[in-house]
Parts: sequence; structure tokens; C-alpha cells
Amino acid sequence: MSAFGRLFLRAAGLAVFLAAGLAGYAFPAPKTHVQLLLSAESARAGEAVWAGVKMDMPPKWHTYWRNGGDAGEPTRITWSLPPGVTASDVNWPVPSKDVEQAGDSALVTYVYTNEVVLLTRLALAKDLPPGPLTVKASVHWMECSDICVPADADVSAALAVSGEAKPSPDASLLEQWLKRVPASAVPETVAASWEGGGVRTNGRPLIIEWRTNLAPADFYPYASTNFDVDGMTQALKADAGAIRLRKIVKTNNGIWPDRIAGILAGGINSASPVGVEVDLAIKGAPPAAARPAAPAGSLAVMLVFAFLGGLILNVMPCVLPIIALKILGLVKQSGEQPGRVRNMGLVYAIGVLVSFVILAGLAIGAQRAGGVANWGDAFRIPQVQVALTILVTLIALNLFGLFEITLGARATGAAVELASRQGYSGAFCNGVLATMLATPCTAPFLGAALAFAFTQTPLVIVLVFAAAGAGFAFPFVLLCWEPRWLKLLPKPGAWMEKFKIALGFPMLGAAVWLMWLSANGGDDVLWLGLFLVVLALAAWVWGAFVQRGGSRRALAGMISLALVAADAGLLLQSRPDADAIQWNVWSRQAVEEGRRAGHPALVDFTAKSCLTCQVNKRSSLEIKRTRAKLKEIGALAFEGDFTRQDPAIARELEEFHRDGVPLVLVYPKDADREPEVLPVLLTPSIVLRALDEAAR
Repeated sequence: MSAFGRLFLRAAGLAVFLAAGLAGYAFPAPKTHVQLLLSAESARAGEAVWAGVKMDMPPKWHTYWRNGGDAGEPTRITWSLPPGVTASDVNWPVPSKDVEQAGDSALVTYVYTNEVVLLTRLALAKDLPPGPLTVKASVHWMECSDICVPADADVSAALAVSGEAKPSPDASLLEQWLKRVPASAVPETVAASWEGGGVRTNGRPLIIEWRTNLAPADFYPYASTNFDVDGMTQALKADAGAIRLRKIVKTNNGIWPDRIAGILAGGINSASPVGVEVDLAIKGAPPAAARPAAPAGSLAVMLVFAFLGGLILNVMPCVLPIIALKILGLVKQSGEQPGRVRNMGLVYAIGVLVSFVILAGLAIGAQRAGGVANWGDAFRIPQVQVALTILVTLIALNLFGLFEITLGARATGAAVELASRQGYSGAFCNGVLATMLATPCTAPFLGAALAFAFTQTPLVIVLVFAAAGAGFAFPFVLLCWEPRWLKLLPKPGAWMEKFKIALGFPMLGAAVWLMWLSANGGDDVLWLGLFLVVLALAAWVWGAFVQRGGSRRALAGMISLALVAADAGLLLQSRPDADAIQWNVWSRQAVEEGRRAGHPALVDFTAKSCLTCQVNKRSSLEIKRTRAKLKEIGALAFEGDFTRQDPAIARELEEFHRDGVPLVLVYPKDADREPEVLPVLLTPSIVLRALDEAAR
């Protein structure tokens, strides 16, 4: 299988994970077995003990190093330690480099296979009283074969504090893995310099020289937000007892680095490679700021990412209302000629692609005007929000059968009629409307692809947007081109009138959400509006199927009552939490002042229209553990609201190479250290680990 084929399967696996997660699906047990091992059964107060998270992977599966490379996520460990016990950073053994060739390009990742032990030094305070201790850790990792699946595990181990130190049965195993942790290199033995000739089309060559006999050797870079180091390495001729490597560096912001960090691995083909950790100043003046052309390999990967991101957009709640119209259209089309059904699928795809290309043009125009382009910019315009609110409300009323519109009506009425029709014009307008409703949402892979595109030429921006549009349209086109699947749908009949009315309720819910955005109201307004929509749905089920129904009145009554009960529970859960995080309004100056006063800072750039932002807040930010950690370390919390266009936030997103929200940053209390950029999708362990790091 090709590298891009493997990438597609792994990404598709993650897409299934996200979709199933939204549906509440329970995943099977992880493939990787995780244990927590300690180097001692008992230790004296004031001493240190090594803790190792041992990960056993089955054949053909792997986990990732601290820098996953072109794909993958590093393993995260969040410690829960008794008072008086502190943990160091993770000590990462030398990984393997996995290269999957695809024509002239390659997909490079840094992985662990079969077994790895990630080591952490636990320091015991001198005043710890004798007695038993329990050391706990939450481990989050990505395990991959042909597909990738996120996994979590909680592990623990017992340690006794006493007057006598006693090694554990696992001490020798931990000692073996400690030997595979890179030591610090002697500065005189390693040097890095820019190669003459300046910037090439695919980046700038960097030469690393290492006086060692540990051939063959390679350089594995640490991850950076400002530049990328290509995974492929070229070995150059060197004097005896030395190694010269050429790596290609690509800037993400037009500014070339003056330092580079990572590990040099020697004996990379042996069972136990040796590594040294380096942090090198790069000799030679860096070139002036530049925006290199997109290399073919990187562009191909980003086009795949854009396609997958567009595909995942179909399961985002922002788009679900328009799926009501798609389903109704498929039911009506099921009895038509296959050729016409296929043509309407293509017309829908054309509507999507035209809309995405227009969005690309708006992004290019914003860049040419000196502004900052972001995904969903058009949706943040209040007039667009109001127009969509009116349009979606009228579509909902049309589905309820309250009125019929002819093509001779006014502009808004014509738009409703076109979106509600099932002919070619309706298919095209469905594509346009679906795209507009998708712009508030971001999806995995889409953000990385768009952030890449916004740093490239206009042609690359159009290509990436077109690839995203193709992914977005793909499922509907596939259904239309496989008539056998349409036969699985029920045949058109009188039941469709009630089905059409039922589909109006999710559309009405979308109208409430759009109204909430355009009016910039509080959360209680949104929840009350959605409560009324669900209540209206329950009332309609009661009236249509219980009071005026037939043989299944009892079932309809149960459904109606269940809707009311669930609706009431949702409204009660939406009440404000008195213990919620006290968010300060974000500004650069406020963050800097807080750090100068010795406070770490959590910054959440968010928007009401961003579903991922709201999921992150409910799952990982506004939770008891995060609130407790913020209080424990004395951290300040800042919120940057990007619901409406804000140039300052747009510049901040551009600086951290994000095409839109969410962007969550954790600033250390040390004002000289750079902030950590958290992933788009958060977990509690990711946030807690970052806050622990920031407090040090």
C-alpha cells in the first residue's frame, strides 16, 4: 500500500473515531498494554526513584515519539502524585524512523514498535514521613497500524518511604531503557550551519557535522511551531571519524531559525541505537524573510488533509440541518431514472465546489488587501448571519407546509424555493447552502491544510479549498452514483408529508442557533430557544400521532414524553455553573502583565459559532479538575472571542499558524519561555499536563 493510501486509512480511522465519539459509541479496549513500573519498592526521603510507563504494542502497531513527524501524536503522561513527590519531564528513548515512500516524496514518522518504556524521575521530599505511597498517572496515546486510534489508560504503582532503599524487580529493565535515553552531546563534537546557495524551492539545506564513529547516523528534530525539518536525511562525505548530514528546513512564517534542537542517533540499524541530545546554534546568517513555494510532497499531503477535512465536515452539527433536505431529496429521487439522480449529485457537487472556490477568492482578496485570511470569515459578518437566519427560518416553515413559493416570488422567497426544490437548481443551491452552514465549523485535518494554504500562492489556496469542497461533496455524490443504495430507502408515498414536517424541526433549531449568533445573545437565550424547538417537536408528535394517530399511538406517546423529559434535563444542565472559570478578556498586554507578576496563563481563542471550541470547553476546560489546577498553580485564564472579526485575534492566529479557532495556549510563568500550543481537539490530560509544565 502507498504512503498516501496508508495516510488516508489512518485519517479515515480518526474520522470514524470522531463521528462515533459524537454518537456516544464505546470503543474496544486499546491494542497497547500499559503498565507503571518503579525502580524501587522502598526509598528514603530525599532520594529519587525512576518511574517508567511501559507500553507493549502488538505486531504491526506503533506509538509515537515526542515529535510524531508527518503524522501522529506523542504520548502524554499526566501525573497524580502524593504531596512531597515531584516528577521531571519525560525522558524519551531513541525512536525508530518509519519512512513510507510515495513517488518522489515520503511520509516520515518517529515511532516505537513492540515495546517502549517512557521514563520520569520522581523526587521525594526530605521531610516525607515513612509510610506507603501510591503513584498514579493518566496516559493518553495514539496507536496506529493501517488506521490510528486514540487511547487512554490510568495506571498506578505502590512505593514505600522507609529508612532502607530496596530495588524492585523492574529495576534492571528500567536501567536498560535509561541507557537508550539520549545523553547531552559535548558541544565541541557537533556543529550546524546553513549550506551555501541560499533558499531552494523546497526549503533551505542545513548541514549537521558530528564527530563520531556511530555510523550510520541520523538527526531527529524536536517539533517547532515556526519551522519544519524534512524527515529525509542525506548522508554526505566526511573525514574519518566524522559524519555529515544534510537536512532541509522549511519556514512556516518566513523567518529562518538561528537554533535547532533534537537528537543525533547513531547505529540506527542496530537493536539498541545510541543517541545524544543537541541544541545547536546555526552558523551563517539566515536569509531574509521569504515565503517558499509549496513543495510537491507537502502540497500532496495537504490536499489529502483538505479532502479528509471536508469529508468530516458532513458529520459536524453545523451541517446537520441541511442533511434534512438531502435525505428528503434522496427519498424523492429513489424512484427516478439513475441517470438523472447521478446528474443531480454532480450538480450538488458543483454548487459546493463553486462555493469553496468563492471562499478561496475571498481569502486571497483579504491577503492582497493586507489583512489576515481565516476559515469562516464570511460567516462572521453580521449581515450574513442575519440573512442566513431568515433563509433557514423560511426553509423550516416551508418544510412545515405553511406556505408554498413560486419562482416569481421575491429574492428571499426564491432562495427558499430553490433550496427546497429537488431539481437541478435545488441541488446546486443545496450545495451552496450546505457550504455556508459548514463555515462556522472546523474539522480535523482541515485546519492544518488551510493554515498551510494561507501561507502559499493564490493557486495553492484555490487547490486546497477545491480539495476540501470535493471531500465535502463526496458522500452525497457517491450515494447518487450507486442507485442500488437508493433502493434501500422506502418508496415515496403519503408518509413523506409527515417526514417532511419532521425534518423542519432540525432546520428550525439551526435558525435559533443562527439567531443567537447574529444577536450576540447569552447562552441562556440559546438553550431556551432550543428547548422550545424540542418542545414543539414533542407537541407535534403528540398531536399528529397520538391524538390523530392510528395503531401506534402508544409508541408515539412514549416518544413524545421521552422528548419532553430529555428536553427538560437538557435545560436544567444548561444552567450557569457558579464555580465556572473566571475568564478575563484577552489582550497581549494583559497576558504579559500577568506573566511578569509570576502567573502562568491559559488563553482560549474561541467563538460561539465554533462547535469544536464548545466541545473543548465542556470536556476539558470548564471541568472540576482544570479549575482546581488553575487555582493550585495560580494561573490566569483569558478568553479571546472571535465570534465577530477581531484583527488582534486574527494576527494572533496567524502568528501561531492557525487558520481559525480553536486555539488554546498555555503560557509558562517564566516570561522568557514560549507558550505551548495545544492540539485542536483537547482532552483533560492534555490540558492538565500543559498547566503542570507551565507552573515549573
